[in-house]
Amino acid sequence: MLQGFKDFMMKGNVIDLAVAVIIGAAFSQVVTALTDSVLMPLISALVGSPNFDSFAVLELNGNEIRFGVLLTAAVNFLLIAAAVYFVIVLPMNKMIEARNRRLGIEPEEDAVAEDVQLLTDIRDLLTAQAKAQGTDQLADHSRDESSGRHAE
Repeated sequence: MLQGFKDFMMKGNVIDLAVAVIIGAAFSQVVTALTDSVLMPLISALVGSPNFDSFAVLELNGNEIRFGVLLTAAVNFLLIAAAVYFVIVLPMNKMIEARNRRLGIEPEEDAVAEDVQLLTDIRDLLTAQAKAQGTDQLADHSRDESSGRHAE
């Protein structure tokens, strides 16, 4: 029983996941610093405080229902996602593209899924078959008209 657990823990996927969690935890401090020290003060300077906690507060039987807290969390999420994308992901993608161009590596074309390729082939065959039948029927129709007979 312990050998099975040891084998499971030593698989590459578990180790990769553990490393990813540790790096993610460390990276969250970078994102938090960027958000708290750069983005939020910038947004506060432009539009005022990005805190909507007191927005849309309802009172029901003496209890406060604060929709603004949810709105603040959603705005903060969008700000963090935008910060990560524009400050980290986008520049990293540009650096990778520049490196690949410098090394002469061409971007891979997206592979078409096998089922989509099969459906495309079926469509093309049906189109070709319909055109061939349409040509044959047109030829039969014109032959019938020239001989004075009408196709039934």
